[in-house]
Amino acid sequence: MAYQIYLFNSLTRKIEKFTPLEGKTVRMYSCGPTVYNYAHIGNMRSFLFADLLQRVLRVVGGYKVRWVMNITNIDDKTIRDSAFGSIAWLPEMGKQTDDPMQNLIKFTEFYRKAFLEDIQKLGINLNDFYKMPKATDYIPQMQELVKRIVEKGFGYIANGSVYFDVSKWRNYDIYGKLYHIDFEKFKEGSRIDADSYDKEEFSDFALWKAKKTGEPYWKFTLNGICCDGRPGWHLECSVMEREILGLPFDIHTGGVDLKFPHHEDEIAQSKAGYGIEPTAFWCHNEFLLVESKKMSKSLGNFFTLRDLLEKGIDPIDIRYLMFTVHYSTQLNFTFDGLNSARKARLRVQNYIYELFENKNETGIEPDIEKLRDLVFAELANDLQTPKAIAYLFEFLNEHPANNLSKSAVNRLVNFFEELNKIFNVWKIEPKPSETIQIPEEVIHLAEKRYQARKDKDYKLADKLREEILSKGFIVIDKKDGFELRPNEND
Repeated sequence: MAYQIYLFNSLTRKIEKFTPLEGKTVRMYSCGPTVYNYAHIGNMRSFLFADLLQRVLRVVGGYKVRWVMNITNIDDKTIRDSAFGSIAWLPEMGKQTDDPMQNLIKFTEFYRKAFLEDIQKLGINLNDFYKMPKATDYIPQMQELVKRIVEKGFGYIANGSVYFDVSKWRNYDIYGKLYHIDFEKFKEGSRIDADSYDKEEFSDFALWKAKKTGEPYWKFTLNGICCDGRPGWHLECSVMEREILGLPFDIHTGGVDLKFPHHEDEIAQSKAGYGIEPTAFWCHNEFLLVESKKMSKSLGNFFTLRDLLEKGIDPIDIRYLMFTVHYSTQLNFTFDGLNSARKARLRVQNYIYELFENKNETGIEPDIEKLRDLVFAELANDLQTPKAIAYLFEFLNEHPANNLSKSAVNRLVNFFEELNKIFNVWKIEPKPSETIQIPEEVIHLAEKRYQARKDKDYKLADKLREEILSKGFIVIDKKDGFELRPNEND
């Protein structure tokens, strides 16, 4: 059964009923990485949010999803760090040349591949993407959009660069639909060349940037004027959205930091050049903090996914942690919180293993359809993952796996298979058989405990159980003995 999806729309600032613009296919665009370095965990929250959303749309909403995520491989940062002699150049990228374009391609391709490796470790399936376009593959279309904007009077040329005229646009339409802009700080007539800038620097922004010495560039003549150079960052998404998904499409995702200037400029560019705004729904995820502070290399709390993997952290625990907090709430990343998330995830995983071990023909018959409805209704309601998880644990606590009937087990396994198409953090299968080396000392303690239980010396049995636990094992009582397992929650 499909559920009606409701999403918070940043454009209207309220939760709205979601319906695709055309048929049963959702066209969704996510702002992807700028490939000048390894993605950090703050970036990863945005990508995991988008992955969660498209999975909920498919599984809970019953839609097909055409998901596009762009790769920004030309901007200030990629040019700066790919430049000849840059300290950011790694030996693994090969040898630098005196050709800026070739250096840019080698540099960004290295980090594009690294990004794909990273997101797969986080449980994002590359097959779920319709396309992952690179900005440099759409340069002619970007030049065409610049021409359109200038022809319609909303762009102008200055020193070989082309700028969007915000003052003229404000006479035609609203500028500031996603983000409240203080127009008293608007610097009329001034221009910003940087791709990213502070909110206080708000003024006209670059659509196309004139070439500089030593930078890669594309030939471009506009109104008889040489404008050789490269696209502005904001322009890239406007073009790729239209070329791949068509305008308007259904949903645009990204972090709250992109509301202004990036997404605000997308809206203005698309409407000025194409005559239509890009999307019906804007969905933004909140920031990720580390130990209650904004990530910063100077504070020593800046982590890429690879940094965390080097610490022995399972990337699936990171994925699960991200879903324990609603996407619209700031997530405070701590190692204690990550450890708690790991224990919670393994609690569910062990429950699933226990379902497969259950050989009961008869037993309790809980209302699994009610559980499904409670969980999926929360996911349908603006992706309320914390509430969905709470309902799941409430059920697990009230219905031990070894008390369920065969029929209930089968229905519950089916539910977990469906749920895992969204969360993608568990294995829905019997526990893998493995040879576990159990120290003789631990076996001896378990035998003593078994005898203590037979003698009804439960105080001694409890003491021995704690001693076994302290050595990294748990003891499970069986009808005619006991079983020892490593303490996976340790």
